[in-house]
Amino acid sequence: SCAEGRALIQSDTYPDHPLMTGITGTNEQVPVPARDYKSPIPLAPKKGLLPQTRDAALGVAVNGVPIYDYTGGGEMSLFELSNHQPHDDTLLTGQLDTCGGHAGRGDDYHYHKAPTCMIAQMPNAGSDAIIGWAFDGFPIYGDDNPDGTQIAEGALDKCNGQPDDVFGYRYHTSPAPPYIVQCLMGDVPDMAD
Repeated sequence: SCAEGRALIQSDTYPDHPLMTGITGTNEQVPVPARDYKSPIPLAPKKGLLPQTRDAALGVAVNGVPIYDYTGGGEMSLFELSNHQPHDDTLLTGQLDTCGGHAGRGDDYHYHKAPTCMIAQMPNAGSDAIIGWAFDGFPIYGDDNPDGTQIAEGALDKCNGQPDDVFGYRYHTSPAPPYIVQCLMGDVPDMAD
């Protein structure tokens, strides 16, 4: 639904693909559907002056599943954004399933890297498709540019994004850390709703 300048994406956060398969370093959580989970996405995003981090979801996939940064260790400092943290990397520590997600501390299922199983199910499946929206309102694409070309080395900033002619800015997934949105470059409205 849309109201007050934002889209509210509501879901039970429980995707229609295999869950928790292939995890080798378990966090001993079990995914359960969430009740009334709503993701507010600004319809007119504005680029901010500084990147923002938070110990919460940074966006939502098109299937309604939350998207977090690559770590399982809470909010990152701006200093940490420039330095990969292998000890908190959910992929390297074996905490992610074959689809790029796992159940978190609240037993909610969410992604920490490209949601490969969800992408494979999309009618426009490909690494150049919009796979979600960050909570600052900017789109999240797969590993490639929207025109299907590869992203030039060094083109992505510390939040794993780059300028975009249509939206002003966009995020991407990547095969190397940080794998997905790591911080938010846009203004984020109050998310207490």
